[in-house]
Amino acid sequence: MDRKDLDYQTTKEFNSFSDGCIDGTDNTTNLVKQFIGTYVDKKGEAKNSKLIVTTIQKLNTAISKLKYEGKMADLKDKRVIFIFDECHRSQFGETHKRIKEYFNNCQMFGFTGTPIFADNANKNELGKRTTKDLFEDCLHKYVITDAIKDENVLKFSVEYVGRYKHKDGRETNIDIEVEDIDTNELMEDETRLNKITDYIIANHNRKTHSRDFTAMFCNSSVQTLIKYYDIFKRKKEEDKHNLNIATIFSYTANEDDADANGFLPEEVSVVEEPQALYGLQAHSREKLDEYIEDYNKLYDTKFSTRDSESFYNYYNDISKKVKERKIDILLVVNMFLTGFVSQTLNTMYVDKNLKYHGLIQAYSRTNRILNEQKSQGNIDAFRNLKTRTDEAITLFSNKEAIEVIIMKPYEDYTAKFDQAFDKLMEITLSTDSVSDLESEDDELKFIQAFRDLMRIKNILAAFSDFKWEDLKMSEQLFNDFQSKYLDLWQKVKTDHQKEKVSILEDVDFELELIHRDEINVAYIIQLLIKLKSQKQKDTTKAEQEIFNLLSTETTLRSKRELIEKFIQENLAAIDDTEEIAPAFEQYWSEEQQKAFSKLVTEENLSEEKTEKLIEDYLFAEREPLRDEVLELIEGEKPSLLQRKKLGDRILKRLMDFVDTFIKGMST
Repeated sequence: MDRKDLDYQTTKEFNSFSDGCIDGTDNTTNLVKQFIGTYVDKKGEAKNSKLIVTTIQKLNTAISKLKYEGKMADLKDKRVIFIFDECHRSQFGETHKRIKEYFNNCQMFGFTGTPIFADNANKNELGKRTTKDLFEDCLHKYVITDAIKDENVLKFSVEYVGRYKHKDGRETNIDIEVEDIDTNELMEDETRLNKITDYIIANHNRKTHSRDFTAMFCNSSVQTLIKYYDIFKRKKEEDKHNLNIATIFSYTANEDDADANGFLPEEVSVVEEPQALYGLQAHSREKLDEYIEDYNKLYDTKFSTRDSESFYNYYNDISKKVKERKIDILLVVNMFLTGFVSQTLNTMYVDKNLKYHGLIQAYSRTNRILNEQKSQGNIDAFRNLKTRTDEAITLFSNKEAIEVIIMKPYEDYTAKFDQAFDKLMEITLSTDSVSDLESEDDELKFIQAFRDLMRIKNILAAFSDFKWEDLKMSEQLFNDFQSKYLDLWQKVKTDHQKEKVSILEDVDFELELIHRDEINVAYIIQLLIKLKSQKQKDTTKAEQEIFNLLSTETTLRSKRELIEKFIQENLAAIDDTEEIAPAFEQYWSEEQQKAFSKLVTEENLSEEKTEKLIEDYLFAEREPLRDEVLELIEGEKPSLLQRKKLGDRILKRLMDFVDTFIKGMST
């Protein structure tokens, strides 16, 4: 391994298949003990595994330091197999040469998604060498085009932001220079950085589907990153955004990577042992401590740069929170741009000169498959990286691969959307006619046609230029059809009375394409306050907006009848808008208690046990088992023949109760 986080990740993955089959290493002394078979773990258990995961830095120390020479000597002639991950990164210096010379009977395998060829090789004190020079013949190739065709990764949607071959009026045509100009004075100009920050703030929700996903912002240097972070921080204090921003950069002296040679060297400091730390200039380290303190306040943590362990724990915690969607934008220079895998990350903002393997590695942080909503990895480049992107794809695949790897332009998807809309119109000319579809086969055709439309709209929504005016279909008509689509989903979900099996039961409605976390009951209450405060002539429009949301949002459909009842029966009697929220809360509590009492009475359930089961379900996010549900019944238990039918019915009623009264009630 070339990095400590890959060390940990690989050990975890191997041991998940067979616990204890592989040993990781905490430090060089333990590594040497593992090599010679004398290692004892923290529990006092002797470990003598044939598989060891370590970093290349510790391995180098083990074979180089005099104090380990006597213990390691017996290994020199033994059969040892080395497997290097990310072997394009750390194998080109003295360390690889030293390992190869030390072990007389070793065999080496290297894995990389971006090998070093003659075109992207860099010269060092050992000369200009390629991956083939170090690892000899290539045994197998599986390039990014193969992975995309196999649907193992996504394509990239790359937008070049700035004055770069754009038509007037494009959202990406912001007033910053990107045309082959690369002077620090221009690139670090405060006006330029402010405009880029404003662009990110304005478009982040669009790129990440209302923050269902996260993003990284790749910067050219620590100095530029500091400027960006401070701008984001100031704008947040000015209430211009509410994004959670975090950052990490290394202790060691950071190169600006002005040559953009493709190497991303910064992780080294995270893996080195304590005595190698603290090379960062005082100002930058003070800033890093300041930013870590911001992080500590935001997430109630206690990290710092005091020692390598605390810094590395900070590194790991950032990794965890990006995956959990708790960090909206992570600002980096080189860290996290290679090796880091997060399915929930879908956007990369780039203000850095990247090329070759560095560019592909950075872009590839965004394209791990998660669900239908994540249709591509989004790249927003604030520099003219078009030529370098094409060069990198051509180098690692071929020239034709550009068509496979990069998404089509915005206009191609508007045309695809219009074609899908025409197909929908062939099935049903209006939303009303959806209700008149005669057979389930006709309903299935509608579901498939509208689902195709949603998929394309999902792609379009990530483009900065997206406007409904560019499409044949209006937003209102789309929402009306979406409501009918959800009606069919609800019909399939709730209709268990028919003996005949429905062909629609196995249809994947892909509701993640509709889901928007920010639309919940708390949001509806704010609309009710807005409705109440408006003049009489404006209320119809505001009321219609609320009813549309109740029809088109999956989290609200189960609550629609109750919310409409509150609007029609209670809202008129409330004079003070400040009383709407408490009045709704009281109304909801009463309706919830009524529904709960009705459920336990009709099904003859224990109130106390039912409350406990619902609490456990909400805490563990695990649907109760049928036997757990049947244990709620008081009195006579059902016969063996009755258990399945009765258990399924009670479970469905419990889940409907949770969906209606508990889920989606607040942000």
